[in-house]
Amino acid sequence: MHLPKPLSRVSRTASRYARRWLPPLLFAFGAAHAAQSTAPIPDTVPPGTVLRIGDPKTQRALELSGELRKLPFKIEWANISGGPRTIEAFRANALDLGSVADIPPIHATWTGLPVRIVAASFRKEPIDHPIYKLGIAPGARIDGIADLKGKKIAYSPGQAQGALVLRILQKAGLTQKDVTLVEMPSTGDVYVSALANKLVDAAPIAEANQPRYLANYGHGGAKVISHGLRDDPWYIYGLQSVLDDPAKAAAVREYVKAWARATRWINEHPEQWVQGYYVEHEGLKADAGRYLVQSAGEPDIPADWNAVIERQQATIDLLAKETNKPRLNAADLFDRRYEFVAARALEQP
Repeated sequence: MHLPKPLSRVSRTASRYARRWLPPLLFAFGAAHAAQSTAPIPDTVPPGTVLRIGDPKTQRALELSGELRKLPFKIEWANISGGPRTIEAFRANALDLGSVADIPPIHATWTGLPVRIVAASFRKEPIDHPIYKLGIAPGARIDGIADLKGKKIAYSPGQAQGALVLRILQKAGLTQKDVTLVEMPSTGDVYVSALANKLVDAAPIAEANQPRYLANYGHGGAKVISHGLRDDPWYIYGLQSVLDDPAKAAAVREYVKAWARATRWINEHPEQWVQGYYVEHEGLKADAGRYLVQSAGEPDIPADWNAVIERQQATIDLLAKETNKPRLNAADLFDRRYEFVAARALEQP
């Protein structure tokens, strides 16, 4: 069995990648930034326009809410979610839009892929409704984040969980030298299995995995603890080339409107969402679906992105410092032509 190897201060893999690819790719980013479109978005979507979208959850929300049939263009859905897979699909020119947390747009830009964020959602009272909690391995003797010193922590560079780990260390007054970061993918049950097998002492685990982790391993001393940080950013992002296309740019605007209304529908119809998505689509029991709805709390779709960009900049600055990447301007990641689209859609009944 191949076990994850502990990292030093900076991931060896990430460092080799950065040394080899960053100079030419950052040049590509600069060129892409210079070409960013500021042209007004057309008022109508031309006939025959198609968007290729990887977002199974939003697909189901649009179907259940009735918003999908109102769209004036065709969507080709891809069963793709998460940063690594959407970035891979963007590179293959197989996708126009994806839905991710805050780190993939940063990581994509650092690797020379010109992408822009077109919609942003968060959670009201985000500290009380975190996406992640720190899973603690049985016997690890960690009661709070200050106890992470000297411990092994699961770490996934380029993904939200990896950035959260760095933010937790920062909050605890610790550095990477104070812990051992163990690089591993954050997909599926990898983190949960690593905790259960004591390959790591701590790992951020998503709300969907928390009840199962406690049910399976809590009797042996496994637990979860709060980190006290907001971890709720969720973005729709796409290729700059897509947003430079007037027809597709117009379609993206209509998609963002529909997404916002579908998000509101979920909040107003929680039981229908539980049955239609979590039970019928995800195969969960109804109680598990209700737990996830309650855990998420109420959505927050801001009309003003200034505070959003400030938080994104703080994340970029931390990652740049801790992973030896160049500093980026967070504002360059956002296509502000779409800033008010979602919020204004919610003003309509």
